Amino acid sequence: MSDTNSALLLVDIQNDFCEGGSLAVPDASKIMPVVNSLIGEASEAGQMIIASRDWHTVDHASFEDRGGPWPPHCIQDTEGAAFHAGMQLPDDAVRVSKGTGFDTDAYSAFDGTQLDTFLDRHGIRHLRIAGLALDVCVRATVLDALKCGFDAELVASGTRAVNQESATDVFEELRAAGATIS
Repeated sequence: MSDTNSALLLVDIQNDFCEGGSLAVPDASKIMPVVNSLIGEASEAGQMIIASRDWHTVDHASFEDRGGPWPPHCIQDTEGAAFHAGMQLPDDAVRVSKGTGFDTDAYSAFDGTQLDTFLDRHGIRHLRIAGLALDVCVRATVLDALKCGFDAELVASGTRAVNQESATDVFEELRAAGATIS
């Protein structure tokens, strides 16, 4: 796969999903050296870098007080919604916001964002994927990438699960669906 056909997709590496956040993933900050290395590799290869983010309204449908499964998190324009300060995201990285509607949830970076169309337009066929959380948004993003016809490579050391006991099963599910786990 040529470098120009590949892109790095970083999923939801935001403060609310890291230690101290309202929906913290255990050991989330441990992925930062891997993520920054991936960013460096992609930059050197001239590859596009894409960072998805939860970008929820104040009264979002996924929040517990609205009957959703999660505490309030990644509310638009808050510190919790900001990308983790330790991530060396270049200024020219493409930012993709998901879960922006009041009454619709979105786990995948492809859900309601037209990311597949954008990638097609730029000739991207292969995605290297890392981010948070393995068993929620990363899983959904990898599965949607495959459904959209992209080659999906998940960097195992660049992700952590909310429920670490489920990590092996999620890796197996994604491999069985056609993803490469590196």
